[in-house]
Amino acid sequence: MDIDTLSPIAGKPRAPVPEYVPDALVREVDAYALDGIEEGVQEAWKRVQQPDTPPLIWTPLTGGHWIATRGAVIDEVYRNPDRFSSRVIWVPREAGEAYDMVPTKLDPPEHTPYRKAIDKALNLGEIRKIEDDIRAIAIELIEELAPRGQCDFAKDFAGIFPVKVFLALAGLPIEDAAKLAPLANEMTRPSGNTPEEQGRSLDAANKGFFAYAIPIIEQRRGGSGTDLITRMVNSEINGQPMPEDKALGLVSLLLLAGLDTVVNFLSFMMIYLARHPETVEELKSDPMKLQRGAEELFRRFAVVSDARYVTHDMEFFGTQLREGDLIFLPTALHGLDDTIHECPMKVDFSRRNLSHSTFAQGPHRCAGMHLARMEVIVMLQEWLARIPHFSLKEGSKQIYHSGIVAAVENVPLVWESKSPA
Repeated sequence: MDIDTLSPIAGKPRAPVPEYVPDALVREVDAYALDGIEEGVQEAWKRVQQPDTPPLIWTPLTGGHWIATRGAVIDEVYRNPDRFSSRVIWVPREAGEAYDMVPTKLDPPEHTPYRKAIDKALNLGEIRKIEDDIRAIAIELIEELAPRGQCDFAKDFAGIFPVKVFLALAGLPIEDAAKLAPLANEMTRPSGNTPEEQGRSLDAANKGFFAYAIPIIEQRRGGSGTDLITRMVNSEINGQPMPEDKALGLVSLLLLAGLDTVVNFLSFMMIYLARHPETVEELKSDPMKLQRGAEELFRRFAVVSDARYVTHDMEFFGTQLREGDLIFLPTALHGLDDTIHECPMKVDFSRRNLSHSTFAQGPHRCAGMHLARMEVIVMLQEWLARIPHFSLKEGSKQIYHSGIVAAVENVPLVWESKSPA
């Protein structure tokens, strides 16, 4: 698709609207620069989801693509890979075509044995075995912060805790986070003002992950270690050793997922809790409420948005789709859909029949969801035990970023510190 005009949004290029897309479905929504993002990423996505917004809209930005605006649409797209393929899961298309990690870009049945290999290492039983290790990391970090009476939560805790957990799980040194974090940022929020520039940014970051992973894979092939990478690269696929290119894509994907998603989720969650002390008191009042309430937090603060490739011409939710179209899936809009949840912007631990796609759906449902849940529950348990009352520093302004994984910077928390005895 040729880009022929400039958008009034930051001078970004604008794709021509295909003739089969009705004017009534066109909205200028930039997934990387949402209108109203200064109020929050989930809040900005919610602005897109007005009562009269169609279930599918078309944006001419980021190369031109569909956006699913309702939970039912997002859920159905995720669950039907025969109609909505994972061959291109990023927008713009140029970035999606440069993305080369597996098994996220594979469809069943090719996808299935790789997913089984990951599930063997990251299933709930395996994650429960490392709960004490996760808790020890959380306690060490929180006890270091507690006497200070303040921290930039995004930088001093969220950017460290899940990264330390994952790198320990993978048998990698924490020092490597410094070189991997910028690559993760370019993968999930690729820089550039045009689709071509964003594609080049993602391609360079993808190759950076590969360059890091190659010597590690070579070292651990044939090994007997119990770390996540050794287990993955020595897994058999259909009775044969995992192909080199797939091992490279798989290890790189694990690194990317471990360094960016929970990191950002934690900060969005803590901004809300810092502004709602009554919600914090509710969590502290009942240990079971905290454990069960994690799912409500995941519903409210979804951070991932990816895409699917339409495999053939079809009518879908009353809309004509063409083979090769991309549908962008902001998972936040499932959990925040007010046709599913009453008062969806409010965290309500008494909410029943939760429905969300924070971990996606179908064959690509997030393999790391058990680890994510464990990290969030353990973090809250240990934080509230040591820092039970906290708030955002008065006058502070958070810096929000949208993209494939939403992010936030500048989360200064303050609390009354207790002097050591």
